[in-house]
Amino acid sequence: MMTVIICAAGKGERTGFNENKILRELNGLPVLSYSLSAFAPFVDEILVTVTEKDEERINALLSPFPNARIVRGGNTRSESVYHALKEARSDIVLVHDAARPFVTEQIIRDCIDSVKNYGSGVCALPATDTVVFTRANQILSVPDRGTIYTVQTPQGFETKKLLAAYEQAIQAQNTFTDESGVYAAFIEPPRLFVGDVKNKKLTFAEDFSITERVGFGVDTHAFYSEKEGAPLIGFITLGGARIPSERALKAHSDGDVLVHALMDALLSAAGLRDIGYYFPDTDEKYRGADSMELLAEVMRLVKEQQLKPRNVSISILAEKPRLSPYIEPMKSSLAEVLSLPLSQIGIAAGTNEKLGYIGEGKGITVYAMVLLKGA
Repeated sequence: MMTVIICAAGKGERTGFNENKILRELNGLPVLSYSLSAFAPFVDEILVTVTEKDEERINALLSPFPNARIVRGGNTRSESVYHALKEARSDIVLVHDAARPFVTEQIIRDCIDSVKNYGSGVCALPATDTVVFTRANQILSVPDRGTIYTVQTPQGFETKKLLAAYEQAIQAQNTFTDESGVYAAFIEPPRLFVGDVKNKKLTFAEDFSITERVGFGVDTHAFYSEKEGAPLIGFITLGGARIPSERALKAHSDGDVLVHALMDALLSAAGLRDIGYYFPDTDEKYRGADSMELLAEVMRLVKEQQLKPRNVSISILAEKPRLSPYIEPMKSSLAEVLSLPLSQIGIAAGTNEKLGYIGEGKGITVYAMVLLKGA
């Protein structure tokens, strides 16, 4: 029999959220759901420590896991784990922080194997930075880095021994940050196994901005030919910048082919439909529409997915007009709508060496790539 205690009774105050951080969505799922799914195949029992405030919401998340139930937590992490240990029905117990949603199958297997072979298993990573002991902002000593590990979860133990350790800790009113400390203080030095850098703990708001998605968009617009009687507007619009041009681009809207490619890249990265779905050329509302306004609407849709652009790369293929003098105005215009610094927007313009419809000056094609990150 195997039990996992998932610690979810904290407040997560350092994130600055108005809710428990383990209930915050990450890639569309609450953080807690990741740990529940990771451990479910390996254990017979899942105990989730909760506060009274979060009890109803967490209970709802447990519905897909018939072997899971909640345990009311205490004022400290130690008290919460102790309460859960008293209800554990298995010989072996694993303890894991719900705020580590990226625990891997290999880590869980290694933890279980360590407990079976050595009586304990503490997930840890060798320190890669130099660690120092200090007092009053002065370095007192520098320990050998080869002896220093940073401790993660899960941590596994024989249930009876860990419960006995916590009973002594509670009685002595000692406070510990995790199970390895309790076990080392009252039972024996626990056994370490090497974890994974991906098993990151979400502590601050920026830790939730780890989602990254790449999007690609491409669009082409043809120039009006002389026979078609091109509108004599004297310019085309690219990236929100007006550029002198002998002929106009064919389009239902203002024909900003660059912005259209960028919009599709943004929508694609966010897992949404293409611009034709949101702004159909059969809708008279969008006839002659300002593409920068449409881009702003796309940004609203992207933000609803809790995503934002991190950087943009755009390549324009056009034989004419000459675009190099207008690259910076394009970047400035896009930066304002995308809420990006100019340094995060790359725009390159080139010809097609007189080849194909581009080389013949019949149209312009734009390729756009974006990287979105969790907002």
